[in-house]
Formats: sequence, structure tokens, C-alpha cells
Amino acid sequence: MEINGNIPPESEDRDVIEPTEQRRGAMHSWLRDLVISVVVSAFIIIFLYQPVRVEGTSMLPMLEDQDRLFINKVAYRVGEIHRGDVVVFLYPHDHEKSYIKRVIALPGDTLRIDHGEVIVNGERVKESYVPKRFADDRSQPEMTVPGHEYFVMGDHRSISSDSRDFGPVDRDLIYGKAAFVYWPMDQAGVVR
Repeated sequence: MEINGNIPPESEDRDVIEPTEQRRGAMHSWLRDLVISVVVSAFIIIFLYQPVRVEGTSMLPMLEDQDRLFINKVAYRVGEIHRGDVVVFLYPHDHEKSYIKRVIALPGDTLRIDHGEVIVNGERVKESYVPKRFADDRSQPEMTVPGHEYFVMGDHRSISSDSRDFGPVDRDLIYGKAAFVYWPMDQAGVVR
């Protein structure tokens, strides 16, 4: 290093940052970014979206056993549940278990099942999501869905345990709307 005779040697080093200070600043920046990422991720998972794994085949062909998807946890806090929505709810007889099913009838709807054909408010429901090979021929007498409850069914009707077995599901047990399959990648897409 050359020393200029007009500037005292100690003043040349005033603008030089020590390597340990550079590392400390980089580490601080990296740690800050990590903490922010964790906080944002936790917020999303706790309040907005939650990853879940499908266990079982009652929602075939749309959802397969071990599919992974995100559920929207805020959809029904700010919006309404609609007929045809695929919802995740606590099983009415054991709140440690969660089920995923399709909403067939809303509070106040009249519902009847005639040899597998679903009739809501006097009209046959068009169910393109239920292939013929997954249909069943069970019947259920006409009922009115109680207020604050929803009648749900699996798309694989012949094996699904649903409202035909355990009755309508209380609104307070429904905690998410199926939003997006992310695994396996070849089946990734919006849940319909």
C-alpha cells in the first residue's frame, strides 16, 4: 500500500469496512429474511391456506388416495358455502378426524335420493363429477336440511361414508374449501 505524504496513514483506512463487519451485516440480513419468511409462511398456513393429504378414495376420480392439496381456510369466513363446493370438515362423531366431501344440499333445501339419483328442491342434480362406475343405487327418503347444516357426499358414491350415513354437517365443523392439488405434479390443478 502506498502512503500519500499529504494524508495521514490512519485516515486512509477510515472508509474501509472490516471483513468481519461485512460478514456480520450479511448474516444479519440473511437472518432477518429467514425470520420474515417464517412469519409470512406461518401466517399463510394458520390463517389462509393449509396443506392437507387425502386419505382414502371416496372422492375419486377427482382426488386420489395420498393426493396433497391446499385448502382455503378463509373462504367461508368471508363468503358463503355453495352447492358443489368441495369442503373439508371435522367428522361429526370424532373431531380428531377430518373428511373431504362435496356439498350437495344447503340449509333449508329438500333432498331425496332415488336409486342413486340426487333430487334437490324437486330437481335432479346433474353430477358430471360422478362417473357411472362410481354410482350406487341407494335411496333416501325426502328430508329438509336443517338450518346451519349441509348435506355432503363423496364423488365415489358406492364407497363413500357421508351425510347418507352420518347426517348433515353443522356449519361450524366446516373449516376449509379444497382449492388446489399440488401433488402429484401430473395431477396439479384447481379443485372443481
